[in-house]
Amino acid sequence: MKKPTSQPRPEHPRPEHPRPEHPRPEHPRPEHPRPEHPRPEHPHPEHPRPQFMRPDWVNLNGAWTFALDPGKSGEERGLAASRGFDRGILVPFCPESRLSGVAHTDFIERLWYHRALEIPAAWRGKRVLLHFGGVDYACDAYVDGAWAGRHFGGSSPFTLDITRLVKPGGKHHLVLQVRDEMQSRLQPVGKQSFSFQSQGCCYTRTTGIWQTVWLEAVSPFGLADCQILPDLDGKRFLLLPRFHQVKRGLTFKATLRDGEKVVCEVSAPAGDGAALEMHLKKPRPWSPELPFLYDLVLEVLDAGAVTDSVLSYAALRKIHIEGNQLYLNNKPLYVRFVLDQGFYPDGIWTAPSDDALKHDIELSLAAGFNGARLHQKVFEDRFHYWADRLGYLTWAEFPSWGCDENNPLAARNFLTEWEEVVTHLRNHPSIIAWTPLNETGLRDERQYGRFLTDLYRICKSLDPTRPVNDSSGYVHWRTDLWTIHNYEQDPDKLKGQIAPPREMGDPRKRPGGGAPYEGQPWIVDEFGGIRWIPLDRRPFADNSWGYGDAPKTLDEYYARLEGQVKAILGIAGVSGFCYTQLTDVEQEQNGVYNYDRTAKFDMNRIHAIFQMPRPAK
Repeated sequence: MKKPTSQPRPEHPRPEHPRPEHPRPEHPRPEHPRPEHPRPEHPHPEHPRPQFMRPDWVNLNGAWTFALDPGKSGEERGLAASRGFDRGILVPFCPESRLSGVAHTDFIERLWYHRALEIPAAWRGKRVLLHFGGVDYACDAYVDGAWAGRHFGGSSPFTLDITRLVKPGGKHHLVLQVRDEMQSRLQPVGKQSFSFQSQGCCYTRTTGIWQTVWLEAVSPFGLADCQILPDLDGKRFLLLPRFHQVKRGLTFKATLRDGEKVVCEVSAPAGDGAALEMHLKKPRPWSPELPFLYDLVLEVLDAGAVTDSVLSYAALRKIHIEGNQLYLNNKPLYVRFVLDQGFYPDGIWTAPSDDALKHDIELSLAAGFNGARLHQKVFEDRFHYWADRLGYLTWAEFPSWGCDENNPLAARNFLTEWEEVVTHLRNHPSIIAWTPLNETGLRDERQYGRFLTDLYRICKSLDPTRPVNDSSGYVHWRTDLWTIHNYEQDPDKLKGQIAPPREMGDPRKRPGGGAPYEGQPWIVDEFGGIRWIPLDRRPFADNSWGYGDAPKTLDEYYARLEGQVKAILGIAGVSGFCYTQLTDVEQEQNGVYNYDRTAKFDMNRIHAIFQMPRPAK
């Protein structure tokens, strides 16, 4: 998203998916608005990875203790061996949030957490894995004062094997040291504000734990990961497994079900990367109209006995490009997206509940969108799970702002974490494109070009099935999608400014270099941003804003919005749009919903505008 010119830019059990037997309604209406949530005693109790579930797991969300460490002296003071700190915090909510019970919104560069652990006695003989859904930014974990591991990256999930440090049936002390030096410009921060106060389109910061923490018991020879590759044209799935350990004589078995009916069952000797093919006689594709999900059971067998079992799901769908056209399941796709930043008034980066994640998707569908660009944030598995279930298309993005793409060290931090993100999310069928960067600029052509080329190659190496939008909106270097941002408010001027070039090779780029246009699908993936604050509401802050001059009446708002959408729909060669944005976020009050998710407008009218038909050719 483009910042207003007045603001400086920072330098940088069984799977839970009942199958729909009928196409879902075109725009389901949420029954009630959602108020801000009271603090739950046991937040986010659901399994955090619906595509990779084992029965033996323990949710560690809830009451922890913590300590701020402004002097960065905690290691010297022996905090790694702590048995508890003086202040309480509700995990997984960050200390800046109200739901955490802390609401400390100044910069936090060093932070410590503590929680007691009890390891089930039944886990004897198993690996004990400690999972973190997200910790911003770098952290070291300790068990009873002994170092358990380290991770860099505020948005990528990670796992530490703590088997050697714990005893089944025993009690232990888990301590986490977190470092978050966002002002260094060497780590990705997304839309977290570099100023004490939120301003422009940068908002309240997130530090430390912000996603579910959990323990899991796994066979020493259990499955570590399994890439699911759908092949719609070949009527099959390809499974590429990876194991914690491999030994001769083990079998990897996969069972695909449609409800209670087994539609395919295959097995082969267990080996890292040894592919299994699952052929379908009567395939059921996944689509926004009918988002069908197969149940998938993945097992490791030793002499016929099941030693590891993972419950998952899979969907058969295809996304590809021919010329300047994007296709979904071999049919032309026009994206009618909305920018979703995934911020919440009471949880900041963390949704107050799983139901809130689902509700955001329902709100978007009700407004007439068929998907979202998930902007400057890595959304959690549970959000993608609901998108998979509801047939909601997304572009997965990374919080690239704050990380100087022209700096080699910043690029090194970025590339490692982006690789982890793509690997973790690539099995979700609702994700149809990768967007590693947003609005980047070119100062060092060699470094910038190398960085974007590496990002593109990482995406294609880890996931050859999806297109890549290398740098949304600004200087493209190597990209499958050509995206532009334009916040011109006058519909006639907007139409003249965003039309694709008539000849390939037209640079159509911002000043400063980049690649020429080569005929990729042309998508306006940011526009609009029309400011509107309902008459019965005050501005969120004294620096509240939106793009352009705010309409004076609702009728003027509807007319401007309709004119902008109609202008884009009427341009030949445009493959879709993304409107800014789904909800207000703090002082940026240009959403189609208020920040608390209540409606600003007649949503039937909003839905009709975003679903206007394209003119006949």
